[in-house]
Amino acid sequence: MPDFNPKFMPPRVNEFCNYLRAVKDSSALTLQGYQRDLRLFFEFYAHSNNLIQENDSHENEIDLSFIDDKILSKISLNDIHSFLSYCKDTRGNTSVTRARKASAIRGFFKYVSDRMGYIDSNPASQLQVAKSKEKLPKYLTLEQSRELLGSVEGPNKERDYCILTLFLNCGLRLAELVNLNIHDFDLVNKTLVVTGKGNKQRMLYLNKACVDSIMAYLAVRPHDGLKADARNALFVSRLHKRIGRQAVQLMVYGYLEKIGLDGQHYSVHKLRHTAATLLYQHSGVDVLVLKDLLGHENLSTTEIYTHIENKQLREAISKNPLSDESPNEDNSNSD
Repeated sequence: MPDFNPKFMPPRVNEFCNYLRAVKDSSALTLQGYQRDLRLFFEFYAHSNNLIQENDSHENEIDLSFIDDKILSKISLNDIHSFLSYCKDTRGNTSVTRARKASAIRGFFKYVSDRMGYIDSNPASQLQVAKSKEKLPKYLTLEQSRELLGSVEGPNKERDYCILTLFLNCGLRLAELVNLNIHDFDLVNKTLVVTGKGNKQRMLYLNKACVDSIMAYLAVRPHDGLKADARNALFVSRLHKRIGRQAVQLMVYGYLEKIGLDGQHYSVHKLRHTAATLLYQHSGVDVLVLKDLLGHENLSTTEIYTHIENKQLREAISKNPLSDESPNEDNSNSD
């Protein structure tokens, strides 16, 4: 759960996070992000308006519990703009990071004003943030994906190969993979139940590669001496605990480095992009089906993969050997 002590947070922020947890079913990571962004905003506001002194801290954490509805009602759109300018100029936050912070602020004030009526007006109702420049996701080619799978070796080769296979075939998120349990896998129906963002579950139908890799791993998966949190876990670490996010990241980085992709901005999440891109390019899968497979909330998130296809089509046309030919002016008026 959060890194912050609730008693030092503004009470309405704690209430807002309880609302997100109970009603919106937001994940722990989402809640941590909202708390972190909102805490930074209120620290900035309190300092800017001389509401706190440098020694107003407890346990290395500034006490913001004094921020009540009266103070919230004084916050203006200009205060929010000042905070976002501070994030850009002083903290060096990217447009994507600032947009995330703006989203947290918008959500909070919509809750305390529009939903609960704790303050009369919503200072963030007209908040606008410059759109970040859209970037096409980076992904491995089909050949690179095969090379990555072929690079697996070592004492945990069955486990590592299975993890890479699920990433590349199913497009799992990192958090989804490490939270998989043995009972999520159904050998009879060849399915896998995945718990995604907001604890929403989706069922994936597994291809032969996925089934074979899971069965090969289960045949060697440790059973004795497992820690309590690993008894039901599908993937187990060398310490006999449920495998963690960092362990998976390091493992993936190691194999990417082995095939020469280190330092090229590839990551675990790029394997999810790879699965989606290869599915769209080579299987002819409908974008709506791809949306459900990836567990996307909005279709616009999935449509980025159609942009990849369009970009490749443009590049293919430009590489035509006749692409540089131009009309011959001497023959333009010929009979």
